[in-house]
Amino acid sequence: MISLDEAVTARLESHGERFEVLVDPDAALAISRGEFEGDLEDVIAAEDVFEDASRGDRPPENALEEVFGTTDPLEIIPEVIKRGEIQITAEQRREMQEQKRKQLITHIARNAVNPQMDDAPHPPERIESALEETDFRVDAMEPVESQVDDALDALRPVIPIRFDTVTVAVQLPADYAGSGQAKVREFGDLDREEWQPDGSWIGVIEFPAGLQNDFYDLVNEVSSGEAEIKILEDEDDISTR
Repeated sequence: MISLDEAVTARLESHGERFEVLVDPDAALAISRGEFEGDLEDVIAAEDVFEDASRGDRPPENALEEVFGTTDPLEIIPEVIKRGEIQITAEQRREMQEQKRKQLITHIARNAVNPQMDDAPHPPERIESALEETDFRVDAMEPVESQVDDALDALRPVIPIRFDTVTVAVQLPADYAGSGQAKVREFGDLDREEWQPDGSWIGVIEFPAGLQNDFYDLVNEVSSGEAEIKILEDEDDISTR
């Protein structure tokens, strides 16, 4: 469950009764769109249905039966969210907007590069500063993923930016291949791999271009700086590395 401070109220008025539930704001939006995947008990502040959540008053059971056909809160809560309205205070909206803004900046920084600087990653601070120069405003009620394209359109007149992936070949020496390859292969999508006669491991990994520095740090850490790394073009062949 979540804390009361994190929750918003979803309210449904039906058959002369009012029903309120306390739920995580992002989960409430996902449930209302039919996109929620997860455990409902993890995203609610109370496994209960209220007539007035602020006072803790509960509706009569016969009203629950009449409107929802059940008295089970875990069955009723999603229905209240889907059929009712999500109540958000001005302070909650500001907090949600700030959280979404940070998530959006992180998402863009993880995936974006500077095409004028050999596709070098943009630091999050640069993304944040550039975004402040635009008219773009984060929508607290929309998923981050649905706002990325509009944010990029706003950013392009301010900084050179594009989304891209990078494909990197890594060779870990035999002394580090066993444990190191397990961590490296989890960083992105493993395209190909080969174990060499000397016990070294070669892997070809694809991941968002904005994560290049993080990837290099990981490879250096698991190999004590002895790995070989090469960014591959389409025509590159792992067998030649």
